[in-house]
Amino acid sequence: MKPLYYVTTPIFYVNGAPHIGHAYTMIAADVLARFKRLDGYEVYFLTGTDEHGQKVEKAAQDAGLSPQAFTDQISTNFAELAAQMNITHDQFIRTTEARHRVASQAIWNKLQANGHIYLGGYEGWYAIRDEAFYDESELSTNAAGQRVAPTGAPVEFVTEPSYFFRMSAFQEQLIAHIHANPDFIGPVARRNEVLGFLKEPLRDLSISRTSFKWGVPVPGDEAHVMYVWLDALTNYITALGYPDENAELWKFWPADLHLVGKDIIRFHTVYWPTMLMAAGLPVPKRVFAHGWWTVEGEKMSKSVGNVIDPAELAHVFSVDAIRYFLLREITFGSDGDYSRAALIRRLNVELANDLGNLAQRTLSFIAKNAGGVMPVRGKADATLDGFIAALPGQVREAIDRQGFNDALETIWVAIRAGNAYIDQQAPWTLRKTDLVQMEAVLAKLVDLLRVVATLLQPFMPESMAKMLDQLGVSDDARDIATLLVPIASGTVLPPPAGVFPRFVEDAA
Repeated sequence: MKPLYYVTTPIFYVNGAPHIGHAYTMIAADVLARFKRLDGYEVYFLTGTDEHGQKVEKAAQDAGLSPQAFTDQISTNFAELAAQMNITHDQFIRTTEARHRVASQAIWNKLQANGHIYLGGYEGWYAIRDEAFYDESELSTNAAGQRVAPTGAPVEFVTEPSYFFRMSAFQEQLIAHIHANPDFIGPVARRNEVLGFLKEPLRDLSISRTSFKWGVPVPGDEAHVMYVWLDALTNYITALGYPDENAELWKFWPADLHLVGKDIIRFHTVYWPTMLMAAGLPVPKRVFAHGWWTVEGEKMSKSVGNVIDPAELAHVFSVDAIRYFLLREITFGSDGDYSRAALIRRLNVELANDLGNLAQRTLSFIAKNAGGVMPVRGKADATLDGFIAALPGQVREAIDRQGFNDALETIWVAIRAGNAYIDQQAPWTLRKTDLVQMEAVLAKLVDLLRVVATLLQPFMPESMAKMLDQLGVSDDARDIATLLVPIASGTVLPPPAGVFPRFVEDAA
């Protein structure tokens, strides 16, 4: 029986078009899902859209559409982005689906039955842009004299009837859980941020609104709609069949990983686990928050005109190139800066020169000088043996802690070693002096390329499929377990063709 793995992206808020930041989260989750499948897991991968709340209602009004028509349109854009980025999700969920209303109302009823919801009145600061409540102590004043949240979002003072969730009752339990499970929140900086927030007493959370209608109605009191985050967070269990805990997919709960942006860490590591505790449900095993992308040193902004459309970028550079660059350029969890020059440098130096050149030199030489078949293994220099043996475990360790760029650097150390090896062993010289040794050297290089291409499949699936084709690896021998079975000597290798052309800017 395969081990189970459940990974989620956040559900993306539909108040605007998708951009490179959304693609980044999708791609990271997809790499993880693909790697786990390669490593023998039964994976369930969820993404989707968050479609309720005051901000969406207002955006729909501004667009001259009903909220449902507006969300249908924008949600489709996110589904298309997933397809464009070659994302292998198992389900795309929308919070406007009927089943999600059922699940959201079910968890509300559970919290209420357990005595953790009460009716009161909310009076305080609310940011429509963040769909979040803020304490007076968290606010500041911007240059225009507006009161703003820590995110810079304007706040307004709200007074209205509200149901409350007794979040304060779970503060100590949550703190104890974080300390007992050091991997629950990543990276460490975000864990420390949450623990810092929890040093102050938690206030009970306002979980309903009466000033707008676009949301899930509160069961038994439809003058209220649920606070959008209670509704939104429930998506992770709606997708698995909640409230039916005998549903086929329920076996995947609790989630192994919620992958989110750092701006929503509090919702996922304070609000969500305390709600689950109150409902008597297991909390997720891990929440990891990645950083933000700037563009040439500036924050992405429609007004500046520097918002990067990932589909346009992929059209110019290829989807695999974008997938590689986004997870290679920065430490996952830190902020990063996109520049066209940096992208081109990665493509030309690492993909075309390092990996492309190693594959082309090796396979072209085999085609011309070794009959175009897998060479016979023999006693070759053992320099590459350590890389071939250790790479799967090293990459697994990095992926499990979301160290995507560490995984790639580990692979690139091996690729550089392969290029040094072919220069040192000089098979073109051995061709004249020792054909047996020449074949042994070439076989070692093919074995290295196979491990590298197998482990790079999650990052660059289309490119690595082409490379594994050229290495003569059958479709059923492309996972990590089958690396233990070597390519048989004499296997016919298709004619080599370059996988990574150099990118040259248009002179115009």
